[in-house]
Amino acid sequence: MSLKIGIVGLPNVGKSTLFKALTREQVNIANFPFATIDPNVGVVKVPDERIQKLAEMSKSKKIIPAAIEFVDIAGLVKGAHEGAGLGNQFLARIREVDAIVEVVRAFKDPDIIHIEGSVSPQRDIETIQLELAMADLQTVNKHLLKNEKDLKSGIKKAQEEKMVLEKIKNILEAGDLAAKANLSDSELEIIKDLHLLTLKPFIFVFNANNGDKKYLNNLNRKIRTVDLNLKLEVEISEMDEAEAKEFKSESHLDDLIKAAYELLGLITYFTTGEDETRGWTIKAGSAAPKAGAAIHTDFEEKFIKAEVINWQKLLDCGSWSKAREKGILRVEGKDYVAQDGDVIEFKI
Repeated sequence: MSLKIGIVGLPNVGKSTLFKALTREQVNIANFPFATIDPNVGVVKVPDERIQKLAEMSKSKKIIPAAIEFVDIAGLVKGAHEGAGLGNQFLARIREVDAIVEVVRAFKDPDIIHIEGSVSPQRDIETIQLELAMADLQTVNKHLLKNEKDLKSGIKKAQEEKMVLEKIKNILEAGDLAAKANLSDSELEIIKDLHLLTLKPFIFVFNANNGDKKYLNNLNRKIRTVDLNLKLEVEISEMDEAEAKEFKSESHLDDLIKAAYELLGLITYFTTGEDETRGWTIKAGSAAPKAGAAIHTDFEEKFIKAEVINWQKLLDCGSWSKAREKGILRVEGKDYVAQDGDVIEFKI
């Protein structure tokens, strides 16, 4: 399952630093706006202690954890929706991702330029949210013009589409996010091809030095947030494994990766054996055949049944064969909804 999370924010807030810490890849980190032009894309392993325990039980030769993609996107500036800075590129790239991590600067450093001249997390959040809302407003207005022609042509569902577009337009004109329109599933289906930026799920990362927490005061914590010292995180990412373990308690990068995984509505099921133990990424609520498609499309198309056991119960039994002997393995059909932590063997 290829789902991407875009890392966005104003220039010089730590976007590329976060990307480097997550992926351990060398990226251009520079003290000037638009150091990132072409987006960097990296695959990040999802931290999960369960996979290691299953691999030890099965004596697996290989371990393949679940993973998600992070995309480091060019910095946004005021006026981006009108093409300022790399606005058009930024907005095009962000439409391609499934969720957004917005990095917000919450530290003072005279050696690192702030594009607005001073540090103010709340102002920066409002700048970015407004730019995204205005970009979406342009998209909605453009589709309303097309909708007028559809209405005159008597196209089916044009009136329904108009009502949804106008509902969103009223929200965006007030400078709010389209998500605040609280659209129903059927309404979301009508406008899904618009790929509205402010309908995407968000996490805010406040980039703060450990010794300077004043900028974190009075921030809106009703939204999903993670506080990180990105300078420290990238230093830890560059250490060897033994040295990095000593600083594990000071790193909160795993919290962000797990939060991003949950933000996308993803869960993990496992397959395990001597050859490999692997985590498979699926959408929560996936029925067994759809879950099997993560391995191969044949698993969905030719699905017969699945043998299923919770990962902890399997560990308690000690092996797949012992779980079968004890009658703990469950045989599930096509209507079974896969659960996070299931260990599954498909029959096709």
